[in-house]
Amino acid sequence: MRNIQLKDGINISELSLGCMNLPLDDRTETEKIIRFALESGITHFDTADLYQFGQNEEVLGEVMKQFRSDYTFTIGTKGGNEFDAEKQEKIAWNPSASHIKNAVKDSLSRLGVESIDHYQLHGGTIEDNKDETISAFEDLKKEGLIKSYGISSIRLNVIDYYLKHSNISTLMMQFNPIDNRPLEVVRNLDEDVKLLARGPVMKGLLSRNSRKVLDDKFAEGVLDYSYEELESAISRLGQINGDLTALSYAFLRHNNAAIVNGVSSLEQLEDNVESYMNMPDFTQEEYESILDAVKLIRYEEHRA
Repeated sequence: MRNIQLKDGINISELSLGCMNLPLDDRTETEKIIRFALESGITHFDTADLYQFGQNEEVLGEVMKQFRSDYTFTIGTKGGNEFDAEKQEKIAWNPSASHIKNAVKDSLSRLGVESIDHYQLHGGTIEDNKDETISAFEDLKKEGLIKSYGISSIRLNVIDYYLKHSNISTLMMQFNPIDNRPLEVVRNLDEDVKLLARGPVMKGLLSRNSRKVLDDKFAEGVLDYSYEELESAISRLGQINGDLTALSYAFLRHNNAAIVNGVSSLEQLEDNVESYMNMPDFTQEEYESILDAVKLIRYEEHRA
């Protein structure tokens, strides 16, 4: 499996495991998923303090502990949301320096580590005191509590500010052939900022279960697509490559994006790894045939 180096010297696998939907109540299945990921060459695991209100980090930290002597891997997490773990509810968005610094310490404790490999702001609005947040990230790096930082956002005005005024090493956005809105961001992204593509299979739409997912989850369409337009796009993509997951991965590789794919079962991960291993290297002509098969859409909000 290919590796991607972030500008802070952190190496992550091109395909990383999104941990949000891990079956935390089934510890055996969770351990099987993580073991298979590591055995397959996946070395980066993405979580957030908000996922299951801290429980995701806690379980991940406990499970990963048993693999540290045999594997080298990195863990990324996110912060910026206040939540009540006991009530299992989100309280507020809070990117203040005091909250970020306290949240990092809580994440360190739950993950059972002394330093977080990669820390991301889990959102962001143009009204935030962004300089204060950036300063907090820089302080945490100097203190060695985080090694690298980035932002997970789809707000172009927020993204633009962080690209111009911070040392982020990553930008996380949903990105796949259907939701291709990040294309306008990719074109202007500095080489030293890596795009982390979450949602690469679009909730299963770009998987072997595409027909069922289309009918169950997208009966009303999505984004700028009607149901009929989405059905047509999926059909045309399938003619380019019958493995829609491999097609999406190859589309993302063509755009120099790292892939963050979440799973809720070992079977899903096995399918994803197989698709990764079978990923084609598209020529420019083949890549453009993907663009011809879908609607090219753009972010309409948060532009200024």
